[in-house]
Amino acid sequence: MDDSIMFNNQPLNYRVQGSGPWVILLHGFLESIEIWSDLANELSDKFSVLMVDLPGHGRSGLTGEDQPMPLMGEAVMAVLDHLNIDTFLLCGHSMGGYVSLEIAGKLPARTKGLILFHSHAAPDDEKGKENRTRTINIVKLNHANYIHSFIPDLFAESNKQRLAEPIERLRNRAASISSKAIIAALQGMRERKGSLDTLINAAFPIYFIIGKDDPRMPFQTIMAQSMLPAHAESLLLSNVGHMGMLEAPDIIFPAIRQFCQRILLEKEGQ
Repeated sequence: MDDSIMFNNQPLNYRVQGSGPWVILLHGFLESIEIWSDLANELSDKFSVLMVDLPGHGRSGLTGEDQPMPLMGEAVMAVLDHLNIDTFLLCGHSMGGYVSLEIAGKLPARTKGLILFHSHAAPDDEKGKENRTRTINIVKLNHANYIHSFIPDLFAESNKQRLAEPIERLRNRAASISSKAIIAALQGMRERKGSLDTLINAAFPIYFIIGKDDPRMPFQTIMAQSMLPAHAESLLLSNVGHMGMLEAPDIIFPAIRQFCQRILLEKEGQ
């Protein structure tokens, strides 16, 4: 069941499912907590799962014309405080990974583990910033057309036909996000400073889930970053693009569950 708090005078929607140690699931750009429904069902018999609609997404309000990643992190931390959540494992998809890194950097002692799901810690380079700016201009012209073409391009080419129905559902959900919220998120990602120091200094284990056919984030870039933490694991998947929770749930969900169990249950002796 969904609930909400007020953050910067806007509603911030969240959902809690299950019981046990806390796992925090943070969705990506143009998504909502609904993207996590199947994974939450996979985890909720052993864990308390918190899903948050990031500002401007899902049922959460937009808190400003710009949505810096640190501000999104503060929004999630406000929910953690509201629910009196002490320690947790973070799992962030794409933009949600950027937000997860912000939280882990600010609350390292409370972070028991981190899953970077098609995500990484580097800031945009100059070419990346130019691409974000170009995308912002496209959204300003026609945000409906942008969503229609953007969503399928997140998937590996080999999966697009097989997953036509989920792609259409994603399009329909993304269509409810205002152009103002899309632009605010794009600006926030363009201006982010990166979190490589968080990877290097992490005392907690980090799990990288990587699509070999990810059109948004080259797998070589993420594999290189997986060398930085003291304790890192990686799962590299062929025929998977940027949406592994839909492209390969039969592999990814058990892998996430096993990682959560090792970090949150076995280490605690539960």
